[in-house]
Amino acid sequence: MPEALTAPYGRKTQRPPAVAEVHIIWMTGGLSCDGDSVSITAATQPSIEDVVLGAIPGLPKVHLHNPVLAYENGEEFIDAWYKAESGEIENFVLVVEGSIPNEHLSGEGYWAGFGTDEKTMQPIKTTEWIDRLAPKALAVIGAGTCAAYGGIHAMQGNPTGCMGLNDYLGWKWKSKAGLPVVNVPGCPVQPDNFMETLLYLLRQLAGLAPLIPVDALGRPEWLFRATVHDGCDRAGSFEQGIFAKDYNNTQACIVKVGCHGPVVQCNVPKRGWMAGIGGCPNVGGICIGCTMPGFPDKFMPFMDEPPGSRLATNTIKGYSSWIMPLRKVMLSTLNDEPKWRHNRKTLTTGYRAGTSGNP
Repeated sequence: MPEALTAPYGRKTQRPPAVAEVHIIWMTGGLSCDGDSVSITAATQPSIEDVVLGAIPGLPKVHLHNPVLAYENGEEFIDAWYKAESGEIENFVLVVEGSIPNEHLSGEGYWAGFGTDEKTMQPIKTTEWIDRLAPKALAVIGAGTCAAYGGIHAMQGNPTGCMGLNDYLGWKWKSKAGLPVVNVPGCPVQPDNFMETLLYLLRQLAGLAPLIPVDALGRPEWLFRATVHDGCDRAGSFEQGIFAKDYNNTQACIVKVGCHGPVVQCNVPKRGWMAGIGGCPNVGGICIGCTMPGFPDKFMPFMDEPPGSRLATNTIKGYSSWIMPLRKVMLSTLNDEPKWRHNRKTLTTGYRAGTSGNP
């Protein structure tokens, strides 16, 4: 029987018995650019190589089946999909990359697929693979905003009816191990955010961690609690009322030229993109909200001043107009040495001893 645990935030949770070997069935057969698969190759905390090669103590042995990164091809590669469906591969994590189309809107055709059905000789739809594999998976992960919430392909006016995993499976859906869909949004997903989430799930499956804490949108709570503004190098300029009027300013806050950072939950400016370096506003780019369920529709046009920012910036300018002079006074005070230091009329140190101690 599963062992009862107390997870963070005081919730009672359960974990399944530890597993020694886990396969990662990674689908890129949705409407996808494969950017999330490419992105994780830049991860370092941990790297995909460390996970697959068993360099991290305590983890199950991991077998990765990703069409972008695999050296197998054709029937040899897709064999893992059929084995997972038949139960021959019992312990696997299903990772879905790309938005999921509503095939009921496709008429006699289909929107996305992967492989060929041997009986009908027709493509196997992405939705069919999810229907076959999700109920048998230990965990299901949405890699990137497209898989999590629909993303670019689900914007208003698209013909495919695209959606994210929770919209397709249901927001109350649970895996056979009792896990909800775990969403790691981003366009593409931040490399270490995804690998850290995968590491947590693997440790949980190994019996070393409690149920992963996710928010109401399925995101790992510790990764998506703070906003872009909280970790932005330019946040101090916002408080001081210093706002850029164009994209050539390397220090001023860029909220007035389209940045949604104060209202977007994302840790990229604080974590960086590769090895702690980068992050959109840190390198001059505006935040367009790519980690949010409302992306892209609610953030367009991208270069326009966000709703409410004019009130916020005018309010902060009033605050900075009186607080900044006070800080300058304090700065001047703190730049002056205490009076008791070197207060003799003549120096008693070094080669200048005997000379006047005052400038």
